[in-house]
Amino acid sequence: MNMPIIDHVFVLMLENHSFDHLLGFSGITGTDAVTGRPTAVNGLTGSETNSWNGTAYQAKRGAAYAMPADPGHEFPDVLLQLTGKGLPFDGTKPYPPIHNSGFVNDYINGPKGQGQAIMNFFTPEQLPVLHALASEFTVCDNWFSSLPGPTCPNRFFVHAGTSGGLDHSPTSRQILEWETLQGIKFEHGTVFDQLKIRYNDGFQIYRGQGFPTDVFPNVAQLRGITSVQAKPFGDFKADVNDPSYPYAYTFIEPSYGNVLGNTYKGGTSMHPMDDATGGERLIKETYEAIRQSPHWPKSLLIVIWDEHGGFYDHVPPPPAIAPGDQPVSGTINQYGFDFRQYGVRVPAVIVSPMIPKNVIDHRLYDHSSVPRTLQDVFGIEPMTQRDKHANSLFPLTLLLQEARTDAPLTLPEPADSNLPVVAEVPAAVMDQTVDQGSLPLFLHAALKTDMETSLKAKRPQIQQEFNAIQTRQDAQDYIEKVQNKIS
Repeated sequence: MNMPIIDHVFVLMLENHSFDHLLGFSGITGTDAVTGRPTAVNGLTGSETNSWNGTAYQAKRGAAYAMPADPGHEFPDVLLQLTGKGLPFDGTKPYPPIHNSGFVNDYINGPKGQGQAIMNFFTPEQLPVLHALASEFTVCDNWFSSLPGPTCPNRFFVHAGTSGGLDHSPTSRQILEWETLQGIKFEHGTVFDQLKIRYNDGFQIYRGQGFPTDVFPNVAQLRGITSVQAKPFGDFKADVNDPSYPYAYTFIEPSYGNVLGNTYKGGTSMHPMDDATGGERLIKETYEAIRQSPHWPKSLLIVIWDEHGGFYDHVPPPPAIAPGDQPVSGTINQYGFDFRQYGVRVPAVIVSPMIPKNVIDHRLYDHSSVPRTLQDVFGIEPMTQRDKHANSLFPLTLLLQEARTDAPLTLPEPADSNLPVVAEVPAAVMDQTVDQGSLPLFLHAALKTDMETSLKAKRPQIQQEFNAIQTRQDAQDYIEKVQNKIS
């Protein structure tokens, strides 16, 4: 029988969890994707420890659904977590030796949290949706974030096989410098650029909904992508159930919750400070919409997390191939990082009716494996040395000769976290600096949207207005103004 081809690739990218934090105690066993032999995920035994100030903190079952403080995941944080030593970092030398020894140290001395919190890990009963999906299809236990750093540059690797030299979370001032470029432009473009050329309806982006910042997804920072293009996730089920759904590639961003109040609560991204069951719900709704659609037989769904969010993982990340492209600007590389080192391991679950039940893939992946897979499926071209040499997920879709019909139509309901309803943000928080957390990323997308929907003569005035933003309240006022403008 002829093998069905993949007509639709869907990517859902969530936030800030290491593999061990979500799946380390999953205990999943199955079949090796390469050898076909019995195997098990490379998870936790319970004997793993991380020490600080003479105290050893041991891996324990059962994690908080929401953290009281956000674990550090900027470049200096990850440097300390992986090597046990912090800055200074010498960018002229290789990344220091890695032994994953500084996670507790960074958490205690950063957010001032309790050390054991960073060594507590979810059980399958706490995350029934993710566990069911990982057991039913393929779980990848060697998928690493693309660099040892934060959200923004790691997400860029999914789109372009590079971050254009960005190794940190940018400030609003740096963003204003970039906006003279009318969005982030990579030397060799993005997968969206190529899909526009190859297909009339090459892609669709879905975003979260419920908060002002949700209107401006992270992907809208890219040149050629506008916030107006992104549809609310509430439209996804009806859209994908249309037999004429035309999009080869669909990228789904979650709701990041209350970004303006710096709590991230009330979203679906699985941000550490938010209720993890919101992300479970989004995974369930995404899978079930595709599974129950007429496009299921020729679909591939990739569920990944952008970076580890500061949570412990016991597997040392290996060296990486540098992208080899030119940086976006001269100020974008803050730490002198050469991108020859992967970041911390993150969860990845690969779903397709062409994948047998309960497969475990031990091959090396990073976020550049997404564009690498699109190259195999849709014939687009490599953009950097990183995605050119990354492993592709396409071989997983060749494991069966015909599409499965036994895949579940629904997944379990998320667990009850018993967390209280999201509280209002104190007014004092809104007086805090805008350059904290991920708010500058959403401001960038809002600024770019403002510029794109204005006459050129108005742009200097817009830049001046943006430059005056100092507090989170200023940011809220600006974001709501642009939101009203485009709606």
